[in-house]
Amino acid sequence: MTTTETQTVQYGGKPEDRPLGRSIMRGILSRCPACGNGHLFRAWLKPVDECASCGEDMHHQRSDDLPPYISIMILGHVAVGGFMMTDTVFLVPMWVHFAIWVPITILVALLTIQPIKGGVIGLQWALRMHGFSNEPEKEQIDGSSH
Repeated sequence: MTTTETQTVQYGGKPEDRPLGRSIMRGILSRCPACGNGHLFRAWLKPVDECASCGEDMHHQRSDDLPPYISIMILGHVAVGGFMMTDTVFLVPMWVHFAIWVPITILVALLTIQPIKGGVIGLQWALRMHGFSNEPEKEQIDGSSH
């Protein structure tokens, strides 16, 4: 008896490819880095526990501190550069600069933190960091949490 069904067999245990750029871009767009269809966030900065589309677990991601650092680094350079350029073109009092640049800085920080966090989660998924490797977690012998 012959069958026409074909099976793909993979030897050596090499994991599937996870393109870095595509995974980061999907995260920036607040989509699942694995499939690109499911939502990545259930609230403003709260990632879903698992993708509703493909079932990829997201509960173990660790993107706590890096997104604010990236946001501050980018936004700080843009805000200070904009402030200095505006100061050379327009001679206005300092309180006007504060009235303009403080709200702009706060607004841009709030608008960019979620896409940056999504990109960091996409980066972690692509590099198989923090539980995204599909390997069982190693237990600590000394009782520490790390």
